[in-house]
Amino acid sequence: MTPEQLRELQAPVKERYKESPTDALVSMSVTGELDRDTLSCHLPERTTSISSVHPAAGGKEATLCSGEILLESLAACAGVTFCSVATAMGIEFTDGTVTASGDLDFRGTLGVNRETPVGMQNLSLLFSVQSDAEESSINKLLQLTERYCVIHQTLSQSNPITACINMEA
Repeated sequence: MTPEQLRELQAPVKERYKESPTDALVSMSVTGELDRDTLSCHLPERTTSISSVHPAAGGKEATLCSGEILLESLAACAGVTFCSVATAMGIEFTDGTVTASGDLDFRGTLGVNRETPVGMQNLSLLFSVQSDAEESSINKLLQLTERYCVIHQTLSQSNPITACINMEA
């Protein structure tokens, strides 16, 4: 793709977001099924593992954007952690799911408005389970899941990231 082709692809999207800023706000979510027996979280099957530009930024529907991949990682990690902690605590549950959600304002990542944050906002996790466990045990399960989930902790803390380029001839 040439620079001109990219500009041509994104120009109508950027113009629309200038005229209607609320159109740039996209809520995303992914739901995984919890499996306590195998300590796993089954995410929806995707037809592709290609990451590309989100349709709200001029991309195609058939690919995953980085925001969706981020939510999949959060749901997967939180789901596995939830199952592991539930098992360690002896908490039985059935028909469990975890939904990771977040909002992305494409005005930021497309440079339409420099004051708009770049990145996912309002990240959340919703666990839905059927269990006979006491409410206090379920609350402790959630607290420990948040504490020991690697992705949750990584995203909720300030973690500077370094970047560099290795130029090869």
